[in-house]
Amino acid sequence: YKNTGLKKFYLIFGMCDESFAINCNTVIPEGIDKGCFMVCVNLLNQIYWVAGATIGGLLGNSLQINTKGLDFALVALFTAIFVSQWQSTENNTPAVLGIVIPLVCLVLIGPQSFIPPAMLLLLLVFITAYYKGGIKL
Repeated sequence: YKNTGLKKFYLIFGMCDESFAINCNTVIPEGIDKGCFMVCVNLLNQIYWVAGATIGGLLGNSLQINTKGLDFALVALFTAIFVSQWQSTENNTPAVLGIVIPLVCLVLIGPQSFIPPAMLLLLLVFITAYYKGGIKL
């Protein structure tokens, strides 16, 4: 969100997985303000999310929909975002660390409580790398 001025505050507030994926992977046409484009993406995603959650909350109990088999949707979303980022980035070290560190924690700690230590370790590795200049994020 560099060089987006005051728009940066809303861009940070409104960031979600979908907005991140769109804003990182879209080639913004010449003559279009980057900040305005990204604000529109975030705003539309926020409107869709709030409207969908509201409609779902109001109508959810009255509709009988079988959601069996939809549990793959988030896995598919994150896989698509990951592959897109992998292909569009020259330095995949952060992505590799994002896979390896949680897997090591999973093996060492077990499936019940590996996520908090893995996230903490990732945070420490990335902060250290950022300040030492070892990994460009």
